[in-house]
Amino acid sequence: MDGKYRFGKRKMEEIDMPFPIEQWVQISRIYHQDTLLLANGASIAVSPSFSYGSLLDHAQQGGLLEEDVSLLFHFFETSDFELVLRLVWQASNVNKSLRIPDNRTHQAYLNVRECLIRAVRDVHPEYDPVSGRLPSMYEFLKGFDTVLSLNYDLLVYWTMTYGLNVQDGHLFKDCFRNGMFDDNWQRFREPYRERTNTLVFYPHGNLALCRNAVEQESKIHRAGAGLLDAILEAWRSEQVVPLFVSEGTTQQKVSSIQNSYYLSTVYREVLASRRSTLTLYGWGLGKHDWHLLQRMRGTGIQRVAVSVFRGDQAYCNYAHQVIQDELGPVKVDFFDSESPGCWIQPAPPPAPRSGKYGY
Repeated sequence: MDGKYRFGKRKMEEIDMPFPIEQWVQISRIYHQDTLLLANGASIAVSPSFSYGSLLDHAQQGGLLEEDVSLLFHFFETSDFELVLRLVWQASNVNKSLRIPDNRTHQAYLNVRECLIRAVRDVHPEYDPVSGRLPSMYEFLKGFDTVLSLNYDLLVYWTMTYGLNVQDGHLFKDCFRNGMFDDNWQRFREPYRERTNTLVFYPHGNLALCRNAVEQESKIHRAGAGLLDAILEAWRSEQVVPLFVSEGTTQQKVSSIQNSYYLSTVYREVLASRRSTLTLYGWGLGKHDWHLLQRMRGTGIQRVAVSVFRGDQAYCNYAHQVIQDELGPVKVDFFDSESPGCWIQPAPPPAPRSGKYGY
């Protein structure tokens, strides 16, 4: 969250009555078959290990940063691990290609890489403790046509691969073919062998996405429990670096997005595509991410559903004001983030049929 609901020069909207907070099942029909945006609160709901300020904060508090790594973050005025790793990796590759002796640059790259790997290892849960949540997550996500995950973690990816073994006629598609992003992403809307589908995008990248020395971007394949190990091993190979925007101001995030073909396509085209409703789950609506709402302004949004954790009326007040300012005068519904059928919560049992004999 961006402080305790800070607006900068903005003033919080004053209200006389608290906002009603619905159960998800009461409003879900309005929002199904449209767009869901997942943020860090969704990951925290699955595992408290995601409750850290940033990867850099975790690394600093855990004493993982070498002195030269700290100097790099300071020099580039960023807290984005991916950016620093990529810059040092490129410098090391340039020196290697020109046969310039420079062990210090390569060692700095190794230090940043190992620091990032250790930080991810510390905070990211293993597959097995999460697997019991996947059926509920799958049922929730498949109710939307489009899922935008702001989280770099593997929870959505694991949910997608879990769904490959569910024979219900639904398919998740991330628009990658043979590991490469297909920028004609609209065509994936058309059913192939499935009856229904959900397109998944990562506006800030993901651990499973990477790029090589000539900026070619791809996805690392592996289903289930071995995916995290496969990703970290790919980083250690020195053939690729990760593609995700972990931290930074709005300007820094937008700059990182523009430096990636995949991220810029999602930002320019997917976010700006037509939609009538938008569901936000686990998003603190921090100021550094308002650019995402700004890209969706004018796309036809008429209603926005916002998850609320344990009746937080201060957050309702804040979120309502931000949404009105960034999207315009849209209807805002609030729903309990822990209500049945919502994200990790199992769906409620079906209501009994009416009639004398119950059928």
